[in-house]
Amino acid sequence: MLKVKTPKNHRALRELEKHAPKLVENAKKTLILQGTKTSGVLKGLLAEIHHLKKGNSIRYTRKNDNIRPFESGGETSLEFFSLKTDCSLIVFASHSKKRPNNLVLGRTYDHHIYDLVEVGVDHFKPMESFLGDLKVSPILGSKPLFAFIGEGFENVEELKHLKEVLLELFRGEVVENLNLSGIDRVYVCTAVNSNTVFFTQCVVRGLKKSGTAAPRVDLIEIGPSMDLVVRRHRLPNESLKKVAMKTALDRSKKKEKNILRDVVHGKLGKIYIPDQQIGGMTLTSDVKGLKRERREAKKNFPASKKTKLDSP
Repeated sequence: MLKVKTPKNHRALRELEKHAPKLVENAKKTLILQGTKTSGVLKGLLAEIHHLKKGNSIRYTRKNDNIRPFESGGETSLEFFSLKTDCSLIVFASHSKKRPNNLVLGRTYDHHIYDLVEVGVDHFKPMESFLGDLKVSPILGSKPLFAFIGEGFENVEELKHLKEVLLELFRGEVVENLNLSGIDRVYVCTAVNSNTVFFTQCVVRGLKKSGTAAPRVDLIEIGPSMDLVVRRHRLPNESLKKVAMKTALDRSKKKEKNILRDVVHGKLGKIYIPDQQIGGMTLTSDVKGLKRERREAKKNFPASKKTKLDSP
């Protein structure tokens, strides 16, 4: 395991605070790595996922011999890399005769394995096989839509689990408000049968008028597209799930006295001024207002000059 060190300067302290738990977590990062043997299909798929998760993914291209998901002791390296890179989502690819084109999707809690889903990749088509001018990178700050088609996502346990993991993998940062112009792509997942899901990506080509409040959306498939066949999956145990789902108490803001909020005027406040007791104030003769009154009185009523009388 990594050696825990105390920060020696403010820069190291800030880095530790970034990795510390928060009430509102940052966007989850994805760790992409491969096993001892990987096929060309899986290498292309890992490159596509790294491209779609641009800015929120870390990819390792070296072979990893000690990683064996679903086996005791084979997940230690995954937890080590998760702690080292501060990634909470894992995509692991391997290829063997028993399980060809094998892809493992997993989530971690406190850098320990939370749950795993193992799928087989069939009929993979990269983005290059579609129209070349439609290959686009995700716009910074954009959000994808998800369309899950089929009753299997509500009834079959394996597909319900796969749905949760796919949403965690591609949804990005959680936001409260969303602008329609920021929606540029849609992930379409179709339940073909009880253990197979068709996955593809479509780009949104403009929001056109439809005569209603909701605009008409034109979708063009740009890939990647593939069939995901669920092989194995492991749900989290109840005790770990209870701890992971625990949320902080919703502490309401302290009531602000004498402050009102209006839709038109915004924030309004009341100010209370105590009685100044003007009637009891003493006025001196040096008040500027009195001097002005004297000057005006002299100007309006000038005093008559005294005349000196001669004595007889």
